Amino acid sequence: MTDDTTPAGVFAASLTPMTSDLEIDLPRAVAHNKWLLANGCDGVAPLGTTGEANSLGMDERHALLDALAEAGITGAQMIAGVGTTAIPDTVALTKHALANGAGGVLMLPPFYYKGPSEDGLFAAYSEVIQRVGDSALKIYLYNFPQQVGFELPLSLIGRLIEAYPDTVVGSKDSSGDWPRMERTLKEFPGFRLFPGSEEFLLAGLRLGGVGCISATVNVNAPHAQAVYANRSSDKADALQEHLTELRMAFKDLPAIPVMKAYLAREKNDPDLAHVRPPFTPASTVQLETASDRLAAAAFELAA
Repeated sequence: MTDDTTPAGVFAASLTPMTSDLEIDLPRAVAHNKWLLANGCDGVAPLGTTGEANSLGMDERHALLDALAEAGITGAQMIAGVGTTAIPDTVALTKHALANGAGGVLMLPPFYYKGPSEDGLFAAYSEVIQRVGDSALKIYLYNFPQQVGFELPLSLIGRLIEAYPDTVVGSKDSSGDWPRMERTLKEFPGFRLFPGSEEFLLAGLRLGGVGCISATVNVNAPHAQAVYANRSSDKADALQEHLTELRMAFKDLPAIPVMKAYLAREKNDPDLAHVRPPFTPASTVQLETASDRLAAAAFELAA
């Protein structure tokens, strides 16, 4: 599916299991990520939005990366979320990810101050790269304007590629804006774009994208892998249509609590449902809405 060093294919923006005391449940986190890799994922992307990363402290994030590395989840199987609002924290987390063998890091811009200039964003990324000072660093820019409050301009991506061609190698684009993704792929040949939704998996692959990094792949990974593996076959469009239907099962729902509740029920492990505030547990209605939609699409969770 992938080589030993370069991430590609189906990646889950992996959930972070919590204990009843709302601490990271490291054994369950390792087990969940290993289950994803055994059931359709080429890799995992912990410590992103879906992983509740910005509700976690730095020590917790380091501990999770340590636990995953100790379980052998490194190299091409790992793109670690490292973006924070503070440059020193981003640098420290990036260094920790590299020390644990991550094949790439997913880097949000510093996102607290809204309306930053392109020069300011360039300076922030440049400062991190210079302070990390490691030729092994491979950055995937994280564009998520709905969450961050601003978009990463394509002109910024171009500047970063020109300045750091061996370091700024790709992007996760969670904007949902397919024309923007299409432009990215056309303007920057060889740039390793991962759409942030499996809805765009096949379209992205056909234009040179390398896979997807998605929240709902925590549930539907085998179906995403079917699209990826059959992307050149005459079955590809039908497989993508079904995959999109599965993705839409979580539309207009709080995806993180609902996915956790769904996995908790289907795996008969109630502790998987815990979320850290400000999230609250999924309601019965929310869980049943997603479950009914999945059932209507003839979905069964992988064993």
